[in-house]
Amino acid sequence: MDSEVVLQGEDMGGTWTLLSWLASCLMVFGGALPYVPQYQDIQRSNNCEGFSTRVCLVLLIANILRIFFWVGKQFEVTLLLQSVVMIVAMFAMLHLCCTVQSTNQMSTSQHRLADLDLRSFWKWSAFEDYLLFCFGFTVLCAVVTFLLLDSALFVETLGSLAVMFEAMLGLPQLLQNLHNRSTKGMSVKMVLLWTAGDVFKTSYFVMNQSPAQFWVCGSVQILIDVAILLQVLLYSQDTRPKLC
Repeated sequence: MDSEVVLQGEDMGGTWTLLSWLASCLMVFGGALPYVPQYQDIQRSNNCEGFSTRVCLVLLIANILRIFFWVGKQFEVTLLLQSVVMIVAMFAMLHLCCTVQSTNQMSTSQHRLADLDLRSFWKWSAFEDYLLFCFGFTVLCAVVTFLLLDSALFVETLGSLAVMFEAMLGLPQLLQNLHNRSTKGMSVKMVLLWTAGDVFKTSYFVMNQSPAQFWVCGSVQILIDVAILLQVLLYSQDTRPKLC
């Protein structure tokens, strides 16, 4: 009897370990999955006007800050790896958008980072400019973190800034939809995956007792996701033929 109990306990322990490993893998790669349908839509239509590249800006800043937050306060390595994967995914999205824009651009005007024109910020023509901006931002964060690493207040502030930016993930897309009064060109699958992912990761944060900044961020993201889905319903009704 005792041996059967031990075997059952080992089986349950092995199952729990497997589920925990799968959940960690989903956390690492799940954040980037919503951008797969949007990437495919842009490739298929050769048009990226419906997607706000400022989503990439928000996520790049948030995940760079999160990496330095980890340097000051080691939380789950899973979340650190998630940040690395997300940064790579955002660069892939920006590279595609730059390629599409250069293909479709009729005029010879080019916006470059070296122009130092705030009106063209994050609307640059060359992918290299996005890389250069992120490199400069990373170096700045590294220097400041090195100087203030012993300050608990700085480390907590860094974490709060990271999750605050991440919480605003869907805001650029929400505002662009509002400005265009349309969700055309935006992948609804992307937003649905955003919502599912945000619900999952917020639950993950609560269950794993992650720093409070993380689950607060997830809750705000869920609210923004719902608002974008409501825009999809609203603007799809606006485009229906009106009966006289």
